[in-house]
Amino acid sequence: MQFGYSETCLAHDPGPRHPETADRLRAIRERLKKKHGVEYVAADPCTAEQIEAVHDPEYVDALEEFCADGGGNWDPDTTASEGTWDAIRHSAGLACWAVEAALDGDDGRKTPFSLGRPPGHHAVADDAMGFCFVNNAAVAAQHALDSGEYDVDRVAIIDWDVHHGNGTQDVFYDRDDVYFVSIHEQGLYPGTGEIDETGDGDGAGTTMNVPMPAGTDDVEYLAAVEGPIAAAFDAFDPDLVIVSAGFDAHRHDPISRIRLSTEAYALMTDRMRTVADETDAALAFVLEGGYGLDVLADSVAIVHETFDGRDPLEPGDELADQAVSTLEDVADEHGLDVDLGS
Repeated sequence: MQFGYSETCLAHDPGPRHPETADRLRAIRERLKKKHGVEYVAADPCTAEQIEAVHDPEYVDALEEFCADGGGNWDPDTTASEGTWDAIRHSAGLACWAVEAALDGDDGRKTPFSLGRPPGHHAVADDAMGFCFVNNAAVAAQHALDSGEYDVDRVAIIDWDVHHGNGTQDVFYDRDDVYFVSIHEQGLYPGTGEIDETGDGDGAGTTMNVPMPAGTDDVEYLAAVEGPIAAAFDAFDPDLVIVSAGFDAHRHDPISRIRLSTEAYALMTDRMRTVADETDAALAFVLEGGYGLDVLADSVAIVHETFDGRDPLEPGDELADQAVSTLEDVADEHGLDVDLGS
């Protein structure tokens, strides 16, 4: 894979004992040293105008000034430092690079993955929250739609971070040109992402939430991706698929109760590659969360290995009844006919 990376993203310092540390990127880079076919690419930082395409300009101005003044606690979870604004611009710029590379035809072993921080999927249009200041995936999706260089009319985003991608949902909730899916742990921060949150106005039906019960493991997540998520993306027929790739649903991540293995990320990567191929869509990855350093690094590495020719190991367990009920409710809410194999 091609990995977008900038040392500037290490300059964001939320303070000691904060889980969203620069060591996340260092751990990933260290793990990828052991892999062949890894390429690192730099990218230009986003302009304020690109960020303001999805964020309120007054909020963007306030955020930049807040960082210039030395930062501090924006809220109890979300802390900035003097270097945060530059890190934000580079993180969003890397996400824009990823979609540009994908739309330029980079796929297979050249599939782009932006390794930026701070993450973005909790950032709503006019506020920061949940470690996130600017919504990288949303900025990148809007950049693809706005760019005259690419013929992009529809973008699909799948967010498999263990937390609901409330910010991305907020940005596109009343839009019909972006289909947003979040698969996440039910009831976890920020407490949004229920099945009946499906969009509003022109965007009615273009938001899908798959809130999975605590304890859910590989086979249930795979059923969600192969079932209602794949069916929805096939019907939407996107030109571009963005994976908001958080890795905190791993069973060894310290802040969630979903029980995914490292192999699950290979399986979901393989399925999303198939979905993109079947809809003739470009495919790009954007880093979100993941706070156990070893499992974060291993999970990013297995995404790379999947594009480098490794075949993922298929799970063999049956679906749990509670997960079947959730996925049936999701499919019914969106009028989809899916076979869950139960």
